[in-house]
Amino acid sequence: MKRVLAFVFPALAATAVQCESLPQLYAPQGTLLLEHIASAPFPHPLRALGHEYDGKLYDAAAHYSDDTVAIFIPKGFSQKGRVDFVVHFHGWKSHVEAVLRHYQLIEQLLASRRNAVLVVPQGPFDAPDSFGGKLEDPGGFARFIEEVSERLQKSPAVKLKSFTVGNIILSGHSGGYQVISSILDQGGLIGQIKEVWLFDALYARTDKFLAWLETSRGRLINIYTEHGGTKTQTEQMMGMLKERGIPFLATKEAEITVVDLRRNRLVFMYSDLAHDEVVNDHQSFEQFLATSILDELPLSRSQSTSPNVPGDKSTQK
Repeated sequence: MKRVLAFVFPALAATAVQCESLPQLYAPQGTLLLEHIASAPFPHPLRALGHEYDGKLYDAAAHYSDDTVAIFIPKGFSQKGRVDFVVHFHGWKSHVEAVLRHYQLIEQLLASRRNAVLVVPQGPFDAPDSFGGKLEDPGGFARFIEEVSERLQKSPAVKLKSFTVGNIILSGHSGGYQVISSILDQGGLIGQIKEVWLFDALYARTDKFLAWLETSRGRLINIYTEHGGTKTQTEQMMGMLKERGIPFLATKEAEITVVDLRRNRLVFMYSDLAHDEVVNDHQSFEQFLATSILDELPLSRSQSTSPNVPGDKSTQK
């Protein structure tokens, strides 16, 4: 399943070396908004005095005051009266720009050719902390998506200013599990959340993920590694599913196929990659997108006449 996205988007690979701003970097492929949103995770009262971890204080000003939210609308995006969202939550010691550049989320969305808006909120800024701020508050996620939608309505990249919120996919790497579990539990918009992807992220709160699975009939994909700290919890969750008679696919990430991803609602994949490699080294984010509930982007006239459309899965494993 491994693909080299630099070959698919050579212009991105070449310009990434330069010191362009992120909106400039991705302008040929779509519109990237870097918005400051009141309903973003931070600031939050529970981190007003910062957060101490392993004897070090991570102060509020440097680590819990950034309300940046990245919103990417791919070129050719079609609303059809609704907007589908993929919301990705980063792990410890990271920030929005590093997440987009390192994990190639936008490149993978483009390669998948899915008709959706990618949203990446800033969590704890470069801090060892899984707390999701305002998105863990009751109804916090619904308020967040409402404000993101308002910003979209103001963007020239969105043609129809009146639209409904469609399907939502929640994706999280590492510590991103905590905010996702809170959203599933009490964040609102539960009827729209159709899929959850955990990239070596199932550290705890298994009960909240199980509760969502039993009520939503949504798709869950969980990648786990040997040394990422999620193996034991993942094996326990699979044991619970067996006890409840809920079928799932357990396989190796290196052996998973597109057919497997499309046919199975619950997928657990053991990966031999390192913890920090599971999102992008084998382009797993792209594969999950391509096999998701999301519609495909409409083909432009030039693409419809070309036999080699970037992101075509017909010849891939």
